[in-house]
Amino acid sequence: MLDKLPILIAEDNKNDVALMRRAFVEAGIPNPLIVVRNGREVIEYLAGQGDYAERAKYPLPGLMLLDLKMPWMDGFDVLSWVRGQPQFAGLPVVLLTSSKLRPEEVQSRLMGVYDYRVKPHDFAELVSLLADVRKCWLDEGSNCSRRIVEVSGRDQSTNGHSGNSRPPLD
Repeated sequence: MLDKLPILIAEDNKNDVALMRRAFVEAGIPNPLIVVRNGREVIEYLAGQGDYAERAKYPLPGLMLLDLKMPWMDGFDVLSWVRGQPQFAGLPVVLLTSSKLRPEEVQSRLMGVYDYRVKPHDFAELVSLLADVRKCWLDEGSNCSRRIVEVSGRDQSTNGHSGNSRPPLD
């Protein structure tokens, strides 16, 4: 397990952030959590600019949980920027959103998201979801494929991706 790699959470809703922090603790996930509140902060953090210029204090994440609807830049704009940066080609990005709209899910897949998850309303389900996301995208030797989670919440492995396991983190 890659317990020391930070998880970058891009979420503008303070209540959702508080719930996620509690859920990470409940799930026993030891990774440090870094929270940014909008798309512009995501890019500044990843680029090491502005307040985030000191890499020792703000290390690169091993996983990013990205909300779709944020101020300044939405999740699609952020995802487009991330996938346009060669140094982040192997960064697992999981969209964690309240949107159940199929076109948004399809668009995120085409843009290179690793996983698309709808935020559950139940705390126990959130704990389970975060534990699964961490296991899939941060555990060494994990063989999770990029997947689509149907609106009903059932997992459905995707076909047509060249590799079924996540690329190694550089």
